Amino acid sequence: MTRQEPTNFLYPFIDAQEDDPDSLLADLAASAQAKAAESLAVRRATLAANADLLNRAATELARRFNAGGRMFTFGNGGSSTDCTTLAGLFARPPAGNPLPAWSLATDQAIVTALGNDVGFELVFARQLIARAKSGDIAVAMSTSGNSPNLLTALTEARQRGLYTIGFAGYDGGAFANNPNVDACFTVRSQSVHRIQEAQALLGYRLWLTVQERCDQKVGAA
Repeated sequence: MTRQEPTNFLYPFIDAQEDDPDSLLADLAASAQAKAAESLAVRRATLAANADLLNRAATELARRFNAGGRMFTFGNGGSSTDCTTLAGLFARPPAGNPLPAWSLATDQAIVTALGNDVGFELVFARQLIARAKSGDIAVAMSTSGNSPNLLTALTEARQRGLYTIGFAGYDGGAFANNPNVDACFTVRSQSVHRIQEAQALLGYRLWLTVQERCDQKVGAA
């Protein structure tokens, strides 16, 4: 008897075809191709749907960077690694000019101290209170757009004069149509995997467009 694993729903044909290796390999190849095609379609649709917003946001980010602004990114779980990757892309780019950007999710001492002392809902807001100033940029990354600590941080950032960006999936969640979110990039998918893949591409396009705008000295006298 085959032991049922909690992830069997992802690849149900593995157990069903385990005695037929050729059929199993064919099913695995078809599954991979279908996921790749779905990912490509979601990424293309996301870029098209967010093109105008991305250009507007990039122009504002370039203006703020040119005026001495800094970027702070934050997220939970897998989105914490995505926001750290985004901050690293801006701060240590493969080409172009480095721009000041930090992830608020990387210092485990700070995150766990704040979570323990004041509550997890404030782990990012408290860091913004200590470090951010008017003219800076706050970027929250989430698949749901509903995380309380991200919403709290975005509210704090907006009150402090930061330009606020939210990355979300599904229908945008609480990030969408939120007065504390200046720009909400929504990946309209029901798959966490596809959402995060498309968000990574949006982040890269945002960085690339900001680099182009900064080269043009947007907002400079």
